[in-house]
Amino acid sequence: MENRNDRKSYYKGLLTGVILCVLMIGVLALSGCFTKTSAASSGSQTTGTGDAVEASGSGSSDDMTDISNRYSEIEQKLNKLHAVLDKYYLDVSDDSDITQDDMAEGIYKGYVDALNEPYTVYYTKGEYEQLQESTSGKYSGIGVVVSQNKETGVITVVRPFEGSPGAEAGILKDDILYKVAGKEVTGVDVTEVVTWIKGEEGSTVSIEVYRPSEDKYLTFEVERKTIEIPMVTSKMLDSNIGYVAVYEFEETTADQFNQAIDELTAQGMKGLIIDLRDNPGGLVNSATAILDRILPKDQLLVYTVDKNDKKQEEYTKDDDTIDVPISVLINGNSASASEIVSGCLQDYGKAKLVGTTSFGKGIVQYVLPLGDGSAIKLTSAKYYTPNGRNIHGTGIDPDEEVELDSDSKTDTQLEKAQEVVLEQIQAE
Repeated sequence: MENRNDRKSYYKGLLTGVILCVLMIGVLALSGCFTKTSAASSGSQTTGTGDAVEASGSGSSDDMTDISNRYSEIEQKLNKLHAVLDKYYLDVSDDSDITQDDMAEGIYKGYVDALNEPYTVYYTKGEYEQLQESTSGKYSGIGVVVSQNKETGVITVVRPFEGSPGAEAGILKDDILYKVAGKEVTGVDVTEVVTWIKGEEGSTVSIEVYRPSEDKYLTFEVERKTIEIPMVTSKMLDSNIGYVAVYEFEETTADQFNQAIDELTAQGMKGLIIDLRDNPGGLVNSATAILDRILPKDQLLVYTVDKNDKKQEEYTKDDDTIDVPISVLINGNSASASEIVSGCLQDYGKAKLVGTTSFGKGIVQYVLPLGDGSAIKLTSAKYYTPNGRNIHGTGIDPDEEVELDSDSKTDTQLEKAQEVVLEQIQAE
């Protein structure tokens, strides 16, 4: 398996610039040639399914992705590479099933990888199908949430779902993902790695992790099962303080959040803690739907600015509000849509943020299908909080900074959030 993947990486490196065939059929129009397409995200969503969108670029001849004037050169280079490989290359691996499709996919991935931007990714047909599953709240996999360090590319397990195949196999929070199905994952886009973990129910996948607490590598053979993701959990804490944990922003999240708020309100909720720790983000329209539930009508929630300086604003649409003191828990794994929610509430003074500085992802991706089953996720805009903050690379600082005490038997951050909310209740 590793030899085959090494060969694929070799070809991809050789053929990164060779994208003539892609450009000729007009599917990878990064040079600003997009016409009306069916998008896998609507508005300013990240990943998922949504409405059709019309995207247009500048189409300027000095665009760094415009290589149309090099078609002849590229074709000659591709022919030369093919001739050399055909004449000299000896396949000595045990897994010699590379196809022409594999070579072509390597070219497409290489072209997009050449941008050297971790959030812009090409998906094969199979990868795109699995990506679409992840936003529905139900998929076949092992039931773990992972997060990627933006500087090192290291992928860490942040939450195994209780009772999931991954948890039952022994995978723990804070395990560092090393290999999936024999392929090293460090530096690979986390969304692509997730597609490797997922698969047909009943099939197995090899997961190798490094466990820092034991300073050793562990390998697990995990059987994939259908996972129904609990996006939201809730409970009532002491002093009638409601607690709602939001794990990801997907299609079902807003409905689950609203149901939790309704139940806590019926129980006499006097204050609220929204836990966004280790929430990697997701669909922006899911985040804005939750903000719509919290804030009154006609409030600016977030705005985006694209490469042509086109500004798009999102506002609340109804009069529903949550009129109790609120605290939001964040940490270094709270990213993207999580930061849209926490940044917006902080700007309006609607909530106090407790914990540590958030991840710092202030950009938006569209997922655009390319007409043949494949797709591209590309960075399309920067987003800004209502006060005009773009937090990309810096994150959002909490109002009350509290490190999680790993030696304590209690959740020190949650305790501080309760204290903050209780002080606001008593001050009213």
